[in-house]
Amino acid sequence: MRVHKFDAWGNDFLVLDIADVRSQGDTTGPIFRGPMLVNWPAAARAWCNRTTGVGADGLLLLERLDDINARMRLYNSDGSMAEMSGNGARCFAHALFRGDAARGERMYRLHTDAGIREVTVGERDADSVIASVDMGEITPLSAPTGWDAIGAHPDRPVMHLSVGNPHTVVGVDDVTVVDVLGLGRMIPQVNLEVVAPGPEQHAITMRVHERGAGITQACGTGACASAWAALSWGLVPQGGERTEVLVHMPGGDATVTVHAPSRGRVTLTGPATHVGAYEVTWQAVMDATS
Repeated sequence: MRVHKFDAWGNDFLVLDIADVRSQGDTTGPIFRGPMLVNWPAAARAWCNRTTGVGADGLLLLERLDDINARMRLYNSDGSMAEMSGNGARCFAHALFRGDAARGERMYRLHTDAGIREVTVGERDADSVIASVDMGEITPLSAPTGWDAIGAHPDRPVMHLSVGNPHTVVGVDDVTVVDVLGLGRMIPQVNLEVVAPGPEQHAITMRVHERGAGITQACGTGACASAWAALSWGLVPQGGERTEVLVHMPGGDATVTVHAPSRGRVTLTGPATHVGAYEVTWQAVMDATS
């Protein structure tokens, strides 16, 4: 079985076209509903393993519905499922773009477990694109279970937000001195971001512990949640009806536009690169119940 690997600021994903799975044999029904022969959590753990597999932060299953619509399902590297990924959505759209004969700017509608997300893709060079995704509305969440055990100072700015998936954003003075791994493991049911202002006026610096993947080089939904929180706290100045925030992450710099395409929504923009195609074993991930 062949998977394609894509990278977005060091946040990498394997994309598997379900049409290729169906060509291997009977899946007894729609691939995302009903009985399946494939143990997808096992596939994600095996193929995303950085020592014995290809290595990635997650596995994306791609099912084309028509020229612009496709269903996206995301499994984290630990085999758990995630509702949404901003960088995953951009890599997924790049996979669709590579499969289309036409070039130039294209728009795709991704049907995710967090709802429909529209992505605009434009070619940058032979292996990379610039992809911009409407991430939808940012909404407040209750604090995750176990949050009090972290012992954050009551005056420290904190926001619990949904970008289709859950986030806790914490304002700090210096992201480099925070034990993000230790704190993230205390609230594994959410994505944890620590953010500090600058160094530029309209920028923040962010580190992340992702639910189901651990420390990653970047997180698209996390960048959006962090930009929203930073603007709310005044870490970056308002920029009119729409505010563009540069989010520095270990893997690269994301552009997040707050209140775009409309008030209450955010748009994530940046490159997505095709790394290569890899052959993966199939037998090891068939349903272990047989």
